[in-house]
Amino acid sequence: MAAAAGPRPEAPSPQWPPRHHDSAEAAARLSDCEDAPVRPLCKPRGICSRAYFLVLMVFVHLYLGNVLALLLFVHYSNGDESSDPGPQRRAQGPGPAPTLAPLTRLEGIKVGHERKIQLVADRDHFIRTLSLKPLLFEIPGFLSDEECRLVIHLAQMKGLQRSQILPTEEYEEAMGTMQISLLDLFQLLDQNHDGRLQLREVLAQNRLGNGRWMTPETIQEMYSAIKADPDGDGVLSLQEFSNMDLRDFHKYMRSHRAESSQLVRNSHHTWLYQGEGAHHVMRAIRQRVLRLTRLSPEIVELSEPLQVVRYGEGGHYHAHVDSGPVYPETICSHTKLVANESVPFETSCRYMTVLFYLNNVTGGGETVFPVADNRTYDEMSLIQDDVDLRDTRRHCDKGNLRVKPRQGTAVFWYNYLPDGQGWVGDVDDYSLHGGCLVTRGTKWIADNWINVDPSRARQALFQQEMARLAREGGADSQPEWALDRAYRDTRVEL
Repeated sequence: MAAAAGPRPEAPSPQWPPRHHDSAEAAARLSDCEDAPVRPLCKPRGICSRAYFLVLMVFVHLYLGNVLALLLFVHYSNGDESSDPGPQRRAQGPGPAPTLAPLTRLEGIKVGHERKIQLVADRDHFIRTLSLKPLLFEIPGFLSDEECRLVIHLAQMKGLQRSQILPTEEYEEAMGTMQISLLDLFQLLDQNHDGRLQLREVLAQNRLGNGRWMTPETIQEMYSAIKADPDGDGVLSLQEFSNMDLRDFHKYMRSHRAESSQLVRNSHHTWLYQGEGAHHVMRAIRQRVLRLTRLSPEIVELSEPLQVVRYGEGGHYHAHVDSGPVYPETICSHTKLVANESVPFETSCRYMTVLFYLNNVTGGGETVFPVADNRTYDEMSLIQDDVDLRDTRRHCDKGNLRVKPRQGTAVFWYNYLPDGQGWVGDVDDYSLHGGCLVTRGTKWIADNWINVDPSRARQALFQQEMARLAREGGADSQPEWALDRAYRDTRVEL
């Protein structure tokens, strides 16, 4: 029987407990849409420490030598921050930007805490706290079975592409222009300052070569191929490191094509439009997310479209964080058009992740949070002996928290900590997560990322500019979504 996957009637906005107000001083400062003084966005040596973040940001684009060069660039540029305010301190735009309200944030209370919320008119949903670090929640039945099938059907109609991103020649050329000293590189990587470069010290700063997931075995293979480790013990002395030619790494990586199982991410994906003119189910999902997050409609509507991902048998996604901090060398992807800045890198600024499970997985495919609710966080502790907690093909069972895929269930979490003034603070190291190996069957998920720039003023300018463009062009100003709008009346056979 042909049945329309129509939307369920949407409920009025849910009632939530009142939030505590910020101090009068903070409110006065933010009323002019000014940013707070720039401060480091991450704790030292955390997973989003500045050097490590920049490596992660380009990890799918760089060979080993280029990654090391970037680390040194960051190391030397730290001393210039006080004199150069950088893009985070300067947000320019046409005219005064509107004032933005504080960002909402659901309280976790305690692990296992449940609360009721009405997201659609005909039923109640229950939100359960899964962890406090990161602040992570689960909502069974967020999507109906019909909605899940419809989303998968739309994705298949549009077509999916391989998710893994490999290096670009332009990026490699730009990074290759950096002049570096091998001694300086060695000192940066030698984190315990013992004069010996351990495998785990290399792994902690460099996760990938040319799109592959680096393991102790693959690094030792490279060492052997370029004769960097004559005694074969996997440890480089300063003398051995100084004898290397980093160009040999480039040649090695170009000549060794990685198998799908060796990539950081083995999946296929596509993007589905959720704006005006989209399929009514896509609009209904976005409106439901708006009610769930309690964020402003402007923030939610201007965020990324829905990403739909298919993991076949053998699919995985090694542990990662969804967002990154903004340093003077970086800018948010979604607000770069209004930044009026020339910066070498951009990153995704995702305040929240809302993940939907679209089917029941026969075997594997859990979402793992390796360090959820740890008492403390130490990046180097992620790699102990032969166990790398970020490796979701080998060690998912050793992660602190695993969420089993159940059709229609949504999980959501905050990728940033609050800054104490109602806006974005440090990246939450504990939000590290990955997709465990699918051992049987196929896994379908979808992601709604909520984009917020850590610069409050720049986010305001972005929203102002997008509102102007919408008034001038409307739906016709987004021709890339014409195909999605053509599917607006699609029905699915149940």
